Amino acid sequence: MKKIATIFFIALTVVLCSAVKVEKKSRKVKKIVIDAGHGGKDIGCKGKRVKEAEIALKVALNLGEIIKENLPDVKVIYTRDKDEFIELHDRAGIANKNNADLFVSIHCNSAPSLTISGSETYTMGLHTSEGNLDVAKRENSVILAEENYKENYGGYDPNSPISHIMLANFQSAYLNRSLKFASYVEDEFKENLKRNSRGVKQAGFLVLWKTTMPSSLIEIGYLTNNDDEKFLKEEENQKNVANSIFHAFKKYKENIEGNN
Repeated sequence: MKKIATIFFIALTVVLCSAVKVEKKSRKVKKIVIDAGHGGKDIGCKGKRVKEAEIALKVALNLGEIIKENLPDVKVIYTRDKDEFIELHDRAGIANKNNADLFVSIHCNSAPSLTISGSETYTMGLHTSEGNLDVAKRENSVILAEENYKENYGGYDPNSPISHIMLANFQSAYLNRSLKFASYVEDEFKENLKRNSRGVKQAGFLVLWKTTMPSSLIEIGYLTNNDDEKFLKEEENQKNVANSIFHAFKKYKENIEGNN
């Protein structure tokens, strides 16, 4: 217990120091890192016809192109632009190395029940339900395919609830901005794309853990649901999803810079 308390104290200190840095950081939104979840040997979840890794990549590339075309002052950086395996800590490393202003990770979801459908957008934070924890566990389990995951993630165990709770205490310094962007995304999905929105949620995702900027993970739909999979399989709908995320990003950028 003493060891856990010590780790928690250190984590809290880091968060408080980060909060000060956030206040000093420029409010200009000039760089976005777009992360297509999974890839290569990690296909993610799958439906009857498509795999998560390929859908996430197509939406990510569409999003980047729309941003480049409509917001030329914003630099777009991809963690991957082809079907390849990128370790989770390297995805955050790409964002940190480039001093990104926002990190967006795109994924597809799955569930035991075939009736569950819709989008949900996550930020780092405490799990408010068992369902949130399950999603985080599934997305984080990819580290088991990495060679030195225990070293890369400080002994993090994807099967340990305690590890997830400790992990969720990070990113607090950027929580407000992350939640702002996440809420814009879900609003766009619900109001303009007319999709079922399951709302903004919080959970401990490793891919968000080490990012030093506002960050969100978007689950664009359930591949285990026939209607969602059919929708996401269509190229036009992949562009529509990307367009909705773009409008959320544009609104976020205007809000942040307008409050400078």
